[in-house]
Amino acid sequence: MADHYATLGVDRGASSDEIKRAYRKLAREMHPDVNPDPKVQDRFKEITAAYEVLSDPEKRSSYDRGGDGFSGFGGGFGGFSDIMDAFFGGGGAPRGPRPRMRQGQDALIRVEIDLNQACFGVSKSIGVETAVICDKCGGDGCESGSSPRTCDICKGRGEVQQVTRSFIGQVMTSRPCGTCQGFGTVIPNPCRECAGDGRVRAKRNIDVKIPAGVETGNRIQLSGQGEVGAGGGPAGDLYVEIIVADHDFLVRDGDDLHLQLNVPMTGAALGTKMKVETLDGEIEVEVKPGTQSGEMIPVKGKGMTRLRSGSRGDLFVHINVEIPTKLSKAESELLKSFAELRGEKTIGGQVRRNSDSSLFAKFKEAFRG
Repeated sequence: MADHYATLGVDRGASSDEIKRAYRKLAREMHPDVNPDPKVQDRFKEITAAYEVLSDPEKRSSYDRGGDGFSGFGGGFGGFSDIMDAFFGGGGAPRGPRPRMRQGQDALIRVEIDLNQACFGVSKSIGVETAVICDKCGGDGCESGSSPRTCDICKGRGEVQQVTRSFIGQVMTSRPCGTCQGFGTVIPNPCRECAGDGRVRAKRNIDVKIPAGVETGNRIQLSGQGEVGAGGGPAGDLYVEIIVADHDFLVRDGDDLHLQLNVPMTGAALGTKMKVETLDGEIEVEVKPGTQSGEMIPVKGKGMTRLRSGSRGDLFVHINVEIPTKLSKAESELLKSFAELRGEKTIGGQVRRNSDSSLFAKFKEAFRG
């Protein structure tokens, strides 16, 4: 009994793709149309017989168990369709007319909200333009009183066959019917409103509930609110992408908020209480005596709402001590007297040793990261 694996030049454990590639290569070299030598023709018959056995899982299994691979299968070139698949990639998938009704596509729109709405949530009515079912024909694409009829060209199959010649003889191929576009039916009287598509474009308003805690890039899925499919098919989904606009003075960092508070020099030195505006309204912040620029005052629970949990992040108030740039003569005299009282007769700077809590160290750590 011939060794089919050796004939094709593949290992016994070769995959179906490897067997197919080996057969293609040899067949192109040894086909009678390419090489009429009688010895080569005999060789071509051998590789064709080997491929017929090894390309069929049942025949191959029988052959691997010691059979000839043809028993019970009719012999000869009963597997010619498999050989054609090696060249033209046939898959054995069921064919037929494709349905006119198809699933609609998803749609995406972007909605801008402010930081307050992002923190506490909001319900918005948004206008969208998508494909909807045609009211006139109800989605079937036909004028009133008419209906689709079977295609005269393909007889309802949705495809037509064509015979062509190749180096291995006549080959029959199938392609979608050009008359019915593969549907198997034609619409003799298309709906004037939708031109037979079963859908039209229309503007509509949709109520969207935006949850608290969203941020830019978050998407809300609205099932069945996207594009209606051709032929009145089911609609896809609508995705609402959130864009949170920048705030005038609040900066978001995840669930926390940050703002800068300008404090007069005297207020920072003596201590004071100042009012700041937050998303929850006005609150009072205590600035302790001796507060320096760059210090931060945390305010618990005044940040952003955490998505799906309802808890809140924190607000961080960054202090900026304002040093006057212009002084009157009287103000200058008072500051000089103050300096003398503190023993600062020579006004000059002092190099301070860095510590982990210093502003310089924080900047250094930020650049290092």
